[in-house]
Amino acid sequence: MSEQVPLLDDSGWDWEPAPRHPDALRAVVERIRENDDWLIVTHERPDGDAIGSAFAMAHVLAALGKTWRFVAEGPIPERFHFVPLSEKAYVDVDHVDRKFKHVIAVDCADMARFAYAQKFIEDGADIVNIDHHYTNPMYGVAAWVDAEAAATCELVYHVARALQVSLTKELATCLYTGILTDTGGFAQPNTTREVHQITAELLASGVQPYDIAEPALESRTWAQMRLLQMALNNLTVSSDGKYAIIYVTQGMLEGAGCTDDDTEGLVGFTRSIDTVEVGALFRETRDHRVKVSLRSKRYVDVSKIAQAFDGGGHTRAAGCTVSGDLTDVIDAVVEQIERALEEAKR
Repeated sequence: MSEQVPLLDDSGWDWEPAPRHPDALRAVVERIRENDDWLIVTHERPDGDAIGSAFAMAHVLAALGKTWRFVAEGPIPERFHFVPLSEKAYVDVDHVDRKFKHVIAVDCADMARFAYAQKFIEDGADIVNIDHHYTNPMYGVAAWVDAEAAATCELVYHVARALQVSLTKELATCLYTGILTDTGGFAQPNTTREVHQITAELLASGVQPYDIAEPALESRTWAQMRLLQMALNNLTVSSDGKYAIIYVTQGMLEGAGCTDDDTEGLVGFTRSIDTVEVGALFRETRDHRVKVSLRSKRYVDVSKIAQAFDGGGHTRAAGCTVSGDLTDVIDAVVEQIERALEEAKR
């Protein structure tokens, strides 16, 4: 007897998942269902998961007949302009002239990550917190935080299902963008069986993988290639081959005709070296600070390194911003990397 294939229901969902922390999910769903006029926020310098989860929530709210506004810290990176609704991002925050009582924060490990939007949020506002960073302190009136999720978009997927929102191609495109980018093209350890089950369903809705992977992960401008060429000249590996660092100065950005957003993905070149466990990218800013991106492969928890500098993130991907000269910051972070590698041997 052949195996019975499950039938699609009217909403388009064809799989029955078992999301973790169901009580927290229900609390989030109830808040969304009961309220209207939402402000959607995400972290500064939004990546694919931040953008995907923010606009997926916008699609969910619109499907429920609710009004929403998304306020971004700055322009959406060009590589994500394909994401449905990206043209509705309020990139000029000075044009927002009101405050909101109801807020949905996606992919924000803490409230400081959306500090740019605080002036648009009423005192005592109801904040719904949907996130997958284990350092999240569970802020807000309803918080669904699942550190085992590969991406915040994985959580928004479950929110959409719980609210019985139809899985349109537009919604699926947003969700797929976040999952694809936060799993590094399904190459990172956070790529689980559930991730593949979810993405299979998203593809069934009409999503074309290459149409998302090409701009989000593969495409680079000539200016970005010039920056990459400069940065690779600075790539160094420790004497034991266990960690590698790369740095970008303001002079390099200006010489290549790039912005800070164009450094996205450079840290991956450090971790791609076969012997390397920890890779770090250092980006010099105009205000005497250095932004640090940390990655690891197997056994070092880089979020702990980031926390030593008031940063945070995930076990295998984290970051922080440190005040000081580039050389001094590199020395301080490298000291923590070496300490983490040494502790991992024990």
